[in-house]
Amino acid sequence: MNTKDLTLSQTEIHKLLSAGSGDAALLHLYLQCGNAPREAEAALGMSQARYSCAAATLRQLGLWPEESVYLRPAQQPPQYTEEDVTQAMNRSEEFRLLVGEVQRTLGRILTTEELKILLSFRNYLDLPAEVVSMLVCYCKERLRRKGSNRNPSLRTIEKEAYAWAEQGINTLEEAAAYMQAQNARYTRTANLMKLLQISGRSLTPAEDRYAQAWLDMDFDSQALQMAYEKTCLNTGGLKWPYMNKILQSWHQQNLHTGAQIQAGDKKPTPQAQRVQAGTAALGQMEREAIARMLREQEQEG
Repeated sequence: MNTKDLTLSQTEIHKLLSAGSGDAALLHLYLQCGNAPREAEAALGMSQARYSCAAATLRQLGLWPEESVYLRPAQQPPQYTEEDVTQAMNRSEEFRLLVGEVQRTLGRILTTEELKILLSFRNYLDLPAEVVSMLVCYCKERLRRKGSNRNPSLRTIEKEAYAWAEQGINTLEEAAAYMQAQNARYTRTANLMKLLQISGRSLTPAEDRYAQAWLDMDFDSQALQMAYEKTCLNTGGLKWPYMNKILQSWHQQNLHTGAQIQAGDKKPTPQAQRVQAGTAALGQMEREAIARMLREQEQEG
């Protein structure tokens, strides 16, 4: 097993800490030393389940060395018929069980059209039944967090299913890691809204794009608070484009924490350095003049 001194970026450290997975952090360090992923399970003494979960977490964090790429079939999605659904119900116990579980989760009987959509998850997107079950639960929970007591439609779930398929999420471990990452992001978004004193409503699409971009830049809460206060002082309130310019500027200077920004602001400009130098020189001249006056007074005395 290769070992060497490592330097992790603040972004890497922040991502690993936010994931809260010791196995993922250990696996990341192992891979950063130049070791092969295929040897990690044995080298780190992890079970297959632990390794799969750690690897899935790193993929969701964007820290996996070989990003999985899902190639959607070139042909158009098949148009399933009522007969296709009937055959699937008669011939596949797995599909029957999946239908029953989805209906219990959504609290209603699925229509034939909805069953066709569900069948496409299995036969076209090739998502395992257990992953589809987690997908439905995830969509339901996401809607609940937005303040709605309604259950998601199959069309809404279908959009998310395609997103999962395109990201290569087709195992329980990868689905769990994705949901964990999204839950963490939801929490960070909620904290940002509280910091910006936004309550009683959801973010507009434009506001959400700003918010997600700031979270992607990995600013800490103190940095965001400083940008918000600066925006309010200069514009009289929250102006998203103005605050975005502040954060973009800090991001370009690689300043992402409150401490870094305060230290960066304290660095004197070249003009300030010249003024300080001139002030110091003037002070020395004054001291020398006072010393001469005292000597002259002593001589006269």
